[in-house]
Amino acid sequence: MPGTLARNGCGGRVAARGLVRALAAGAALVAAAGCAGPGPAAAPVPRPAVEPARLTALHALPPVTALLFTSHRTGAEAQRKLAIACMAEGGHRYAPAPPSEAAGGADERPQPFGIESAAPRRAAAATSSETPPAPGGPESTDAYARALFGREEKRVTAKGVRISVSRPGEGCLAEAETRMFGDGRMRWLQVRILLFEAQEEARRDVEKDPVFREATVRWRECMDRARIKAQDPVQVQESLRSPEEARTSPVVAADLGCKAETGYLATAYERLAAVQRRWLDGHPDVGADWKRLSARQDQAAAAVLGTRG
Repeated sequence: MPGTLARNGCGGRVAARGLVRALAAGAALVAAAGCAGPGPAAAPVPRPAVEPARLTALHALPPVTALLFTSHRTGAEAQRKLAIACMAEGGHRYAPAPPSEAAGGADERPQPFGIESAAPRRAAAATSSETPPAPGGPESTDAYARALFGREEKRVTAKGVRISVSRPGEGCLAEAETRMFGDGRMRWLQVRILLFEAQEEARRDVEKDPVFREATVRWRECMDRARIKAQDPVQVQESLRSPEEARTSPVVAADLGCKAETGYLATAYERLAAVQRRWLDGHPDVGADWKRLSARQDQAAAAVLGTRG
């Protein structure tokens, strides 16, 4: 824990304040000094792991992630307007927040290989059309909930391989989604589930990739030279307890420096992209249905919003 001293193999002691962190797996990061000197080496100077433009390009490589984070802001806005109008016809005021300008942006994409910059990521505001209303107002009545969500027993479920997600089967939200996707509404939801599962599966599978494993070994050897013991960059990320620690920890400085020195992120994203491409090649129906239903949504949204050229 912070404030303790870690004894190295030469019998010396090294201050480990800020460098020993309990992890979920029970491991820890320990700064260990070599025999040649009495104290720890200076932490690497913080620097970007990859230049911003290059990092943006790397984020765009994994094709499954690219599909999942394609912006559908226009479609979401059309659905919002349809649901508002539907509720108004029943005498209810429905005022959900408009979709975020940043929806699907780079800051919302996963960063599956640990920290990529000392600068904190912008927090994405999560909104949901099914957020329970505050008690006491007209939005908390049974009539309002029935109009918006329909009856509970009429909910419908889309299933992936491991995940199931339910949606209203009737009510204004269901009507708005049906207007967007027609009879492909549940297939759209299922495709999104399958892509999410594929993204998670690919991250696990890339750990078996020889080129990626070699990149991790190079990164670990670099961290060893910085006198920091860590299994991989994800362990470094999980060891941090606050955003402030991410900005100031010498472990983060070493992590970013070693990623830059070894080209770790470029290799990691390129190999992840290869794994995701193989998944899409093996599931051509998913990609085809995604494109078909995306086009259907765009066409319907243009009609609703009056933006047809």
